[in-house]
Amino acid sequence: MYAIIATGGKQYKVAEGDFLNVEKLGVEAGETVTFENVLVVNNGSVQVGNPTISGATVSATVVGNIKGKKVIVYKYKRKTGYHNKNGHRQQYTRVKIDKINA
Repeated sequence: MYAIIATGGKQYKVAEGDFLNVEKLGVEAGETVTFENVLVVNNGSVQVGNPTISGATVSATVVGNIKGKKVIVYKYKRKTGYHNKNGHRQQYTRVKIDKINA
C-alpha cells in the first residue's frame, strides 16, 4: 500500500514505515503530523483524487529537524572586482510514516 502526498510544494510517494525529509514544518520531535493533501492511494486498487481524495490522510511522527547539504552561491562580474560568495543549507523535517488512512 502506498500513497502520493503533497507538502511543501512537492509530491512524495510514501508507504508505511518510510522515512522522509520534507520542507521544514515547524514541529518538534516526537509530535504527530497529519498530511491531508493525498493525491493517490493504492491499496490493491488505485484511487486518484480530483485533485485530492476527500477523507484520506497520512499520519506521521516527526523524528527531528535536519539541514541539507551546503550549496555555494557565487556571484561574479568580470573587470569590476565584484565577487560575492554565499552558502545556504536548506532546513528539513524528518518524518516517519505511521499510517495511511484511506
